[in-house]
Amino acid sequence: MKTKTGYICSECGNVTAKWFGQCPSCKNWNTLEEYEDTTELDSRSAKKAVIKREKALSNSIDSIDITEEPRSVTGIGEFDRVLGGGIVKGSVTLLSGEPGIGKSTLLLQICDVLGKSQKVLYVSGEESPSQIKLRAKRLGVSGKDILIYAETDIDEVIAEINASSPEIVIIDSVQAMSDRASSSVAGSITQVKNTATKLIRCAKTDGISVIIVGHVNKDGAIAGPKVLEHMVDTVLYFDGDKQYSYRMLRAVKNRFGSTNEIGIFEMNSEGLTEVTNPSEYLLSQRTLNVSGTCTLCAMEGTRPILAEIQALVTKSFLNVPRRTSNGFDYNRLSMLSAVLEKRLGLKLGINDVYMNVVGGLHVDDPSTDLPACLSLISSYKDIAVSEKLVAMGEIGLAGECRAIALIEQRVRESIRLGFDKIVIPYRNYEKSKAQLSKLAKDAEIIPVKSLFDALKLFS
Repeated sequence: MKTKTGYICSECGNVTAKWFGQCPSCKNWNTLEEYEDTTELDSRSAKKAVIKREKALSNSIDSIDITEEPRSVTGIGEFDRVLGGGIVKGSVTLLSGEPGIGKSTLLLQICDVLGKSQKVLYVSGEESPSQIKLRAKRLGVSGKDILIYAETDIDEVIAEINASSPEIVIIDSVQAMSDRASSSVAGSITQVKNTATKLIRCAKTDGISVIIVGHVNKDGAIAGPKVLEHMVDTVLYFDGDKQYSYRMLRAVKNRFGSTNEIGIFEMNSEGLTEVTNPSEYLLSQRTLNVSGTCTLCAMEGTRPILAEIQALVTKSFLNVPRRTSNGFDYNRLSMLSAVLEKRLGLKLGINDVYMNVVGGLHVDDPSTDLPACLSLISSYKDIAVSEKLVAMGEIGLAGECRAIALIEQRVRESIRLGFDKIVIPYRNYEKSKAQLSKLAKDAEIIPVKSLFDALKLFS
């Protein structure tokens, strides 16, 4: 046996033969960690063995039976929606998010529901049982089938799983677990990969559903090797602005369902509560008859969400006018400002421009271009947009208003919330005129071809 020493980057996983202050691959400082790699010197064992088989074991795709995997419904509708109907038996789910965002709170609330019908093992490598009990008491979580185990050694955790035979296992967190076979510190790439491999093997072998909590690095990506996301069945991101009470749960990978759904929660003194109608909350404090505001309709997965977008255009006293955006892409704001100045002649280049999406919502749907432009025009001209108007549409560099997806769902949600003026791209109106006419019996559909048509809304 031979032991070889190398250095591995904790951020990107790049391996080097010697230590550097800065990783040559990702350029991060002080991220190289020493590790030992044991290799077999025997050349005979290193030779690849050739396996001879008389009969092939592969099957025709037509002969494979499809079996519906059983799911455990958590009782938390927003969580089940993102997973595609519940937790699949034998699946491994990775839940990540920033510290303090509410991952442990959400998981304890899931334990409360699942613990009434199944045995749940909650393994914590970061908190003591008494700390977990205090949070559970605050959340009203109790049950004899909710087992708490504080341990960081993955072999001890696997032994406890085999002894207690739970249906659901929660690991909080994978960065706190360590494998005694590896000499590197807990949370390193080698440790995360080894511990995750053992947990996945246990889940697939015994049919246990495993939920793994994963930390994120300073860039917002899951800490540890990227291969961790490939190994698990489902990857969930739990995010939100800590200054606001809203939290969003998104699926970026799901082998048993869609990745287009999102779950929305509100953090309060009783924990996380489901928000089944976020649009009403986001519009509840809307300021009326004030210039620079407009209502947008963005799609989060298959769910239309209406929110208020605000713009403020004011004279600049700086050599380089300020551009600031909150909840709206900064580069998109700069592009739309340039289009408005070039096509409509608005002198935004000599003004400070501020844009904000109310409620801490972050939108990246191209359909928010048109309401953003309407709010900019409204603030520039100091003319208020109708409080009953909602706009949606993508704006091109020529000032044209391009078609968007899922127009019927957006219009239906806008009408349900009481909007009677709905501004949509002309192309969408032309293709779905019959369906939209049936939906909008008491509302006015206003098709626009370009920003010139949108400008007529202020006349």
